[in-house]
Amino acid sequence: MFSKMEQEIILREMDRTVKGKISPSRDGCKTLSAKNILRHEILGLNVLARGVKQKIEHSGEVVGETMKTIKLLKADGRIVSLIKDAYIFEFTLPNNERVRVEGAALIGRSEDRLKKKVRRW
Repeated sequence: MFSKMEQEIILREMDRTVKGKISPSRDGCKTLSAKNILRHEILGLNVLARGVKQKIEHSGEVVGETMKTIKLLKADGRIVSLIKDAYIFEFTLPNNERVRVEGAALIGRSEDRLKKKVRRW
């Protein structure tokens, strides 16, 4: 069991990590921006997904990610699994900036995206 003070510290650190999208590590981590979204964690971000071939839209919070799918928590409480390749995603960053990303650019495991080289844009 943790003491009351330890619990408060853990909760503050979790709150800072989730809401501020800050890495729990102490080293200088870059903040989430439009230029580094492909090399950053997308869990917890709000997203609007538009179908490439169909006229389907889904919006919600990213709660899970696999190699080829993203799981969204919709406003009605349902979790929807979307194939990355079939959608264009518009992420809302913590600073309320919107970034549009093709799903094909997100294909791969999230830990492998950090290693992937991305062309400058």
